[in-house]
Amino acid sequence: MSTRPSSRQPDRALIGVLKDAGLIESLGETTFEPLTGGVSSEIWKVETSDLTFCVKRALKQLNVTALWLAPVERNRFEVAWFRTANGIVPGSTPRVLFDDDEANWFAMEYLQPGDHAVWKSELLDGRVQPAIAAEVGRRLAAIHAGTAGSAEVAVQFPRTDIFQAIRLEPYLEATAERHQDIAPNLYELSRRTAGTRLAMIHGDVSPKNILIGPNGPVFLDAECATIGDPAFDLAFCLNHFLLKCLSNESAQPAYAASFQAMASGYLGGVEWEEADVLERRAASLLPGLFLARIDGKSPVEYVTEEDDKRKVRRCARGLIKAPPSRLEEVIAAWQRELAS
Repeated sequence: MSTRPSSRQPDRALIGVLKDAGLIESLGETTFEPLTGGVSSEIWKVETSDLTFCVKRALKQLNVTALWLAPVERNRFEVAWFRTANGIVPGSTPRVLFDDDEANWFAMEYLQPGDHAVWKSELLDGRVQPAIAAEVGRRLAAIHAGTAGSAEVAVQFPRTDIFQAIRLEPYLEATAERHQDIAPNLYELSRRTAGTRLAMIHGDVSPKNILIGPNGPVFLDAECATIGDPAFDLAFCLNHFLLKCLSNESAQPAYAASFQAMASGYLGGVEWEEADVLERRAASLLPGLFLARIDGKSPVEYVTEEDDKRKVRRCARGLIKAPPSRLEEVIAAWQRELAS
């Protein structure tokens, strides 16, 4: 499979399955627009005379510099996450219009950009609203609560290797190879996360994968979905508020407030286990993910200055060596580093 078509149309195979599904009829009345923003899938906006939708097909080799392979079957688990999450919190995902397990693609509704801002862009531009972060936390907790311990949900996510391949290896384990003195700590975080299977998790709760729509946050790109540790989803998103402090200094207080609002909104909805137990896992995992966005296989693109990278390494390494039990300890340590 090629990484991304060079023409302004998908390849013949994808066009064929779209026709077979009845989503398109005449190519002369259909326009295709390749959508960018991710590294793991081929995504097209498709517009016919009476319907506009998105088509997504997983890539085997992700579009990053490092060799990063992942099973294409992850498409079917993304579809399962969307449908399950939308059943628990209506409107929290795009509606799935059609899916094909064999060809590893699916079609979903297209959400108009004029009504659905990408949260990452809002945050980077300094339009930071802690109330939105709190609602993201509440919705995420509701999805976790609605799937925790469910055998019916668990049977839809039989595999653990995809999460290992797309998240734990390229983030925690790849970072361990560059920090040998704390490698045992990072590998232990990876093992613990892999072994904690409590609820359906998204696996990539990032501001780039969240739209802010008229009816609240909408989650996208659930390719890493699995039965796993809900603390991972929480920590993965909170990490972005720490990192964005380096992109917009004047917005640092608002990023910190959003960190605290999301943590509070989420923890208030934890009902499948003691909230402080989950918080302890999230707080100890977060520094590993923080360091991974500098030294793992998917470094964040807006942290480019070496001095900023050193700040992340100092803060994260200290917290990895002496794991915090509360999320407020993480944000406090980062604020001290930024002020030094």
